[in-house]
Amino acid sequence: MAIVKMKRVRLIALAKDRDELLSELLHVGCVEVREPEENDLLHRDVSALADARGDLTLLQHAIEVLGKYAPQKKPLLSLRPTIKEAALLDGDARRAALEKAETITAHARTIGQLNAREARIHADRLALEPWSAFDIPLEVKGTARTDLLLGAAPATADFDAMAGALDEAGAVAEIRRLSADREQQYLEVIVHRDSRQQALDVLRSFGFSFAQIKDLTGTVRENIQALGKELDDVAKARNAEIEAIRQMGPCLDELKLGLDRVEQVVATESAKERLLTGGSILYLEGWASVPEIPELEKALAKFDCAWELEEPAEEEYPNVPVELRNGKLVRPLNMVTEMYSLPAYGGVDPNPLIAPFFIVFYGMMMADMGYGLVMMLASAIIMKKSKPNGATMRYMIPLLGLCGISTFIWGALTGGFFGDLIPQIRGLLTGVDPASVSLWKLFDPLEDAIPVLIGSLILGAVQVITGMITSMYMKIKRGKGMDALCGEGAWFLSFAVIGIGFAAGKLTWGLIAALVILAAANAYGKKGFGIITGVFGALYNGITGYFSDILSYSRLMALMLAGAVVAQVFNQLGAMTGNIVFFLIIAFLGNAINFALNILGCYVHDMRLQCLEFFGRVYEDGGKPFRPLNINTKYVDVEK
Repeated sequence: MAIVKMKRVRLIALAKDRDELLSELLHVGCVEVREPEENDLLHRDVSALADARGDLTLLQHAIEVLGKYAPQKKPLLSLRPTIKEAALLDGDARRAALEKAETITAHARTIGQLNAREARIHADRLALEPWSAFDIPLEVKGTARTDLLLGAAPATADFDAMAGALDEAGAVAEIRRLSADREQQYLEVIVHRDSRQQALDVLRSFGFSFAQIKDLTGTVRENIQALGKELDDVAKARNAEIEAIRQMGPCLDELKLGLDRVEQVVATESAKERLLTGGSILYLEGWASVPEIPELEKALAKFDCAWELEEPAEEEYPNVPVELRNGKLVRPLNMVTEMYSLPAYGGVDPNPLIAPFFIVFYGMMMADMGYGLVMMLASAIIMKKSKPNGATMRYMIPLLGLCGISTFIWGALTGGFFGDLIPQIRGLLTGVDPASVSLWKLFDPLEDAIPVLIGSLILGAVQVITGMITSMYMKIKRGKGMDALCGEGAWFLSFAVIGIGFAAGKLTWGLIAALVILAAANAYGKKGFGIITGVFGALYNGITGYFSDILSYSRLMALMLAGAVVAQVFNQLGAMTGNIVFFLIIAFLGNAINFALNILGCYVHDMRLQCLEFFGRVYEDGGKPFRPLNINTKYVDVEK
């Protein structure tokens, strides 16, 4: 079907039917609700979208908490559970999941508070450690005639000089070093009150500063012990909270299902915000996909409402959403198209056009039966075991399988099975030269590089010509027949004239005639000096453009050669050991590296060929994705 046709839908219904109406639209899943302009009679409808998003965040956090404290081992590949649509929309089950999520997050908040408390205790304990040798209770600040001072000085300060300076100054004081580290030394000073200021002046000259110790009672060691006990209490409390979370580990699936349930609420409430209301009525405006309109009509027939469908005018095309629908063989190419950009509404769906080229090109660059088997098996296993349904994986995995088939076929044509793995194994086991027991091949990319290059350029020319034909078709469809004739039509006629001239032995005259045709075609519709600039510009850009585009397809040959050479080099390195076990280890690792590099490299280069060499000729991008109000889940499949 390619690009799905859309119609504008406008609907007026009773406000009391709002929730039921949106629920029905959610079920049908074919209407994208847009935001109409407000007016004096109608205003934006009220929704609970903020609350729904809050519930979504709550569930996401609860799932993360369970993943951290109560992780569950699950198979790498597993099918998503399937539930009925009615069960998915069960409000009681959703609220029950939210209650459990709140309980889990409450435990998590308590753990966070305990962690913060533990950090503060550690900081307090660390601050007291340097003073552990001070065995006088901290509440004692001195005697009737003396003051007790605790402070620190830089580690570079000379302690003996400090004590000597106090004596020289005549201060009645005794100084003791309790401990020291690389930055500071920690001091105890007992000073007569009459000498306090005198002693402080001396001490400050050495960088002395008072200790920042909280108002505590008891000795330092007693306080350190008390803090240690408090740390033990915190640890016990935290372990209790963690255990409470672990006990709720079996709720994970329920929370995931609850998240999917809340997602539907978010979608519905988001649609509510796009509605206009005037008290007893509501107004809805959006786009509906034409294939589902009969289902939409059945759904709307259940309500007292008035509605209309309207074909979009051509000037509205930039605002019309785009949905692509293709068969199983073409659908995976949505991944390529969407990474570039969706086509504009009213344009051409490139997927059926690029599908054969993309798959053939990928297989040609990879070209190894072993790699193709791995890709096909991986795709089949993943599709059977997990049925991927994500935005990317639902396209990537089938595309992997299709490219694997192409890779296997090209590998069979070139005789590659993990490079030359089988001949090397035969050579090690029998002593026969591996070259003499190679697999059957139609051609060898290492020996037939020039024919492979020519074939690559021919394939490129075929795709470029396909793009030209498609461009002509689109121009004629839009009533621009002369543009098609003077554009791609002139080039096709020139190619035919050159071919006739070559067949008749008059190639020079054929080239001259082709230039005349192109010049006349590009001069059409131009006046004065614009004829000259237009002709030369079109000829130069056209000739260099087509030549460079076709030449770019030489990368097909280059990657085929690179992959084959790397695989054979690793196999030969392994064979040099003369030991079958070492050979298999080296060959396995080498081919794994080569496979990993090529599976991505071939995709990138294939993408480049489609996006730069092909899309530029036929593609009108800028399409906006069609986002209908429909059931969209992450953890479960829904059966309607």
